[in-house]
Amino acid sequence: MPASTATRRAYREVTTRREDQMSAQPDHAPLTPYAPAPGAPAELLAQLRADKRASTWVPAFEHEWAAALEESRRTFSLARLYEVLQNWQGRIAHAPAVDAFVASGYDDSDAVDLAELRRRRR
Repeated sequence: MPASTATRRAYREVTTRREDQMSAQPDHAPLTPYAPAPGAPAELLAQLRADKRASTWVPAFEHEWAAALEESRRTFSLARLYEVLQNWQGRIAHAPAVDAFVASGYDDSDAVDLAELRRRRR
């Protein structure tokens, strides 16, 4: 290849068909990690306090949150904090369905602990 062609390609003055097809950009959108809003823990705590299960849920959330804060200080990672928020947001969101299930009288003795399954996958 003559030097002039190489120089033009280096400065993107001339491109070949193969160069047009190739790209450094991925062909799929990368997954962005879950990052809650800065006020999410306070909003979640307010929702927990307003729930009928507040007497048991609020202390449990505060305990898990304190443990996650300590772990994040040690590891410099926010992953555990995000996980605690996500788990408790799921509990709040699914509480009405759980109440309806319990009120229906179905037998759930063969249920699987989903939190345990999540831990096994990691």
